[in-house]
Amino acid sequence: MTLIDRIPLSTLIVAALTLGLAPFVPEPHIWEKLKMLASGTLTRPIDVFDLLFHGLPWVLLLAKLARIATTSKHES
Repeated sequence: MTLIDRIPLSTLIVAALTLGLAPFVPEPHIWEKLKMLASGTLTRPIDVFDLLFHGLPWVLLLAKLARIATTSKHES
């Protein structure tokens, strides 16, 4: 059993929707930082930290969903 298996899916969903999208106004940080990354203006260390900080819940949620999908195929 890996660490990702021990984290409840509901916890990751809540984390992605709150921390992953905060602050909500004027636009979520993750969206702002992804736009900066795409345009090549993500250069300051604080911006890189923000991208990692607000992106981590989404990465963990995707990893959990992928783990669920792959383990359910093997159990059938």
